[in-house]
Amino acid sequence: MSMPFYVAPEQVMKDRADYARKGIARGRSLAGLIYNDGVLICAENQSRTLHKVSEIYDHIAFAGVGRYNEFDSLRTAGVRLADLRGYSYSREDVDARSLANAYAQTLGQVFTHEMKPYEVEILVAELGVDGNPDQLFHLLYDGTVVDEENFTVLGGDADSIAERLKDGFSEGMQLGPALQAAVKALAGPERTLTAGDLEVAVLARSNGRRAFKRILNGELEQALSS
Repeated sequence: MSMPFYVAPEQVMKDRADYARKGIARGRSLAGLIYNDGVLICAENQSRTLHKVSEIYDHIAFAGVGRYNEFDSLRTAGVRLADLRGYSYSREDVDARSLANAYAQTLGQVFTHEMKPYEVEILVAELGVDGNPDQLFHLLYDGTVVDEENFTVLGGDADSIAERLKDGFSEGMQLGPALQAAVKALAGPERTLTAGDLEVAVLARSNGRRAFKRILNGELEQALSS
């Protein structure tokens, strides 16, 4: 009778984490940052139909990097959860923190119990209303939740991009300068990103209850050059 092959739990977790990080690092990055009218999310994405950034609910947005099918399934689950909670209770009871906690449970469960972890990082952003602050919840592949302040970067060479964004960011920035700082950080010193390379959306207080809006075509080009 052959003995079962034994691998220490610590090694299993390390291997899963390394696998997930490598998959995420191969993807293109995105940045989320707070500007004077709300939250800006800027992703490097040349596809016009496969969105990395989407609306979840009235004042809540979702963004993901890594495997598209995996983070899009999480987006769909978040929309259903938000709709159910808003219908069962009230629209004001739907918030980014509870959605982030639900995502964290799902990601942690998959990372711990499944053979292959999700190769994703996701961002859940909420526009602050009635005097509440804007919020950015950055979720890692293992379910870790980070409550970010001012800005966050997901995917790719996130550390280097975050350092560049830190240098270009300042509180209270208007949309144009904030977008330019995000694009400059994503591109780095050796590349130039144009409007066709980007997917950009905002959660803006000036948009009313449905705060989510995509910045497209001419409007995006104007914001990049303003």
